Amino acid sequence: MQITSKLPNLGTTIFTVMSGLANQHNAINLSQGFPNFDCDPKLKNLVSHYVQNGYNQYCPMTGLPTLTQRLANKIEHLYQVAYNPKTEINITSGATQAIFSTIHAFVHAGDEVIIVEPAYDCYQPSIQLAGGIVVPYQIKAPDWKIDWEAFGQLITPKTKMIILNTPHNPSGSILIDDDYQALQKLVADTNILILSDEVYEHMIYDGQKHCSILSYPALRKRSLAVYSFGKTLHATGWKLGYIVADEALMYEFRKVHQFDVFSSNTPMQYAIADYLEDESTYLGLANFFQQKRDLFLDKIQDSPFEFIPSAGTYFQVADYSAISDEPDTEFAKRMTIEYGVAVIPISVFYHNNLDNKVVRFCFAKTEDVLEEAGKLIKTIQPK
Repeated sequence: MQITSKLPNLGTTIFTVMSGLANQHNAINLSQGFPNFDCDPKLKNLVSHYVQNGYNQYCPMTGLPTLTQRLANKIEHLYQVAYNPKTEINITSGATQAIFSTIHAFVHAGDEVIIVEPAYDCYQPSIQLAGGIVVPYQIKAPDWKIDWEAFGQLITPKTKMIILNTPHNPSGSILIDDDYQALQKLVADTNILILSDEVYEHMIYDGQKHCSILSYPALRKRSLAVYSFGKTLHATGWKLGYIVADEALMYEFRKVHQFDVFSSNTPMQYAIADYLEDESTYLGLANFFQQKRDLFLDKIQDSPFEFIPSAGTYFQVADYSAISDEPDTEFAKRMTIEYGVAVIPISVFYHNNLDNKVVRFCFAKTEDVLEEAGKLIKTIQPK
């Protein structure tokens, strides 16, 4: 039987490769982006309560009304903008599903979609499966900033969508007000849509605040913003998220969503709705993860790695050029095998495998793991 692949150039993801290598060599896994600690027992007890009390059938396609109302209140408090919980907020089966469904709702064959590389690995295949054309704009170490004049040169009459990610995975950089002011000028008087991936919204450090696209009236009508309960609640395996958009955009999104997953996990939505009554469950995340970032950076301070502290996410990138000139994919494998710490090479997030001699560490780990990883990292010697 002959099979023609729709994604012929895609193989096993780097996350699977590095996690497998970490398991094989009993290495500390700082590669894949998930916590090694559990979510709040209170949240688990709430899930158990709703499971045991029969809340196990389909939720409404748009999400549990109590939860979408809770999210509307949260958004208004954080970003000073009112969204209708019935028509402008939708619960999804993870942020990746929200991204996939958004792209398929709006991107037609031949449409161009600008993405910022290094890019989260679901963007490109989702665009290609929709028949769209990926147009990459590359940011680079050490500052990972967008040159908006150069970015604007990528916009053509075929540009349908721009995908942004802030805080940015994998670099840990963030967009600030100046970025949004520049973006507003670029898309004014166009029909370009913006998909804003903001799953790490609560993980911003050193006193900085998250700039959400929802806060900008000139961008709001053309924007869809995606969020993740998995990231916020330390429960990535639950695969729950949500999307926020103007009613006209949400109407089109839901046409795809209803035939993609239709609805998402019911008892967990009830549990999350109750859990989010306490704002500290998410407002304390910045301090929680900054302590982990600072601990990790303190432990590798005397290593040959060069770094600028991550501004957001639970990832830290570091330059290893003082250690080796080997390709980052080879360095990451050798670091796992010889030194017992698994990381992600950044080149895999570029379409052309641009190699800046940078790797990514995940610091969403317990203190003992970060301390042990730091000890191993300090033993790395220049090759």
